[in-house]
Amino acid sequence: MVVKDYEYAYEIITNKATHSQPYTSSLAELEGLQEYHDGKSDTISEIEMPDGENGRTVVLHFKEMKPGMTQSGNSCIWEAVAPYHCLRDVPFDKLISSNKIRKNPLFYGPYKVSKVVRGQSVFWVPNEHYYKDKPHLDKITASVITPTSVAQSIKSNKFDVTQVSNSQWQDIKGSKGENVMNKDAKMNNQALRQAIAYGMNVDQVYKRYSSGLSFRIPTLIPQQFGDYFDKNVKGYTYNIKKGNELLDKAGYKKKGTYRVQPNGKPLTIRLAAMSGSKVQEPIIQNYIQQWKKMGLNVKLTDGRLMEMNSFYDKVQNDSKDVDMFMGAWSLSSEPSPQDLYGAKAPFNYSRFVTKENTDLLNDIDSQKAFNNSYRVKKFHQWQAYMDKEAYVVPVANSYSIYAINNKLTGYSLEPSKSMGGGFPNWYYVGYAK
Repeated sequence: MVVKDYEYAYEIITNKATHSQPYTSSLAELEGLQEYHDGKSDTISEIEMPDGENGRTVVLHFKEMKPGMTQSGNSCIWEAVAPYHCLRDVPFDKLISSNKIRKNPLFYGPYKVSKVVRGQSVFWVPNEHYYKDKPHLDKITASVITPTSVAQSIKSNKFDVTQVSNSQWQDIKGSKGENVMNKDAKMNNQALRQAIAYGMNVDQVYKRYSSGLSFRIPTLIPQQFGDYFDKNVKGYTYNIKKGNELLDKAGYKKKGTYRVQPNGKPLTIRLAAMSGSKVQEPIIQNYIQQWKKMGLNVKLTDGRLMEMNSFYDKVQNDSKDVDMFMGAWSLSSEPSPQDLYGAKAPFNYSRFVTKENTDLLNDIDSQKAFNNSYRVKKFHQWQAYMDKEAYVVPVANSYSIYAINNKLTGYSLEPSKSMGGGFPNWYYVGYAK
């Protein structure tokens, strides 16, 4: 690897022709990046390579330093490279469909892909170019199976490593853009949003369907982030009475079974939700029934749970038949919410934009926030504000379960023997003799 590979990764992310999602306003804190993104410059001016493109030293110049930069996983500094010598002849607008990406990519890890059966399986073999000795396994096969067949596959020892849905634990234990908020949207009523949150019996749902391995969370910052988590924010526990009171006071009167909007028009809320494990359907239908108890007419978008790609196509493109949605997200090791909820964040799918939210997010990543007490204070204020507004309501967090063949050795998620993000370093994995 040389520094040009690092600079080239920035070019891929930033060039509009690649249609890359990771480009954010946080990355644009790098000097010259926005100008390259806008086509005003052919290069990213402030990625400095003092020893030339084939050197090993790179100097980045930022408009402003951010407190999150002290942590890996922050959204301001890109932490991966791309093989410039391999991809340099592929136009940016052809990159996503190039065989060099789709069929014959380069690998720098202990294994490389030897074959892909689309939608079914991927086969890996040792990478002869890996800088260490040959890894312990002759091959690795990753297969796609339906969630309903996971438990049986474990019982029959079909796989060595299997990720298990929490709902199946009982079966196996003993497995670009600027966001614009639509002020006229039917969901742009705080009382309605809060009532919907009070109508979700989350604790009961996950006690029944996940053996307690999924659990309700009160704020958008998980407890794992220590002092940044605000323990005083209690979130929304199941309370139909409270929900009804909010709706009554806000003018959502009942006409028959369901309530109407304060302007007297019928209220039908279209919910987009993804298909998944065998318990996904009963969980979503349960919530719909709870909301019905409050007189809210909630119907599934397209009348059914949606395949993931269809779901995100509608959500990302602000489909008119989506009033609210239930999705999922993960966080890096640096908890700044800017790239999920900022005014220019591509992943701000709720399109929630207010001056107070923007100010709080900017405060969290400001120069003052190098003082950790100040940053903690702003994190707490932001969580309380988001809880009150209820544009995005956290539902649950989960433990991850993997069933591991007891003949495997070296399979570990410890920092010294893993790749982070819940992935082992397969170089160390082998079979016991």
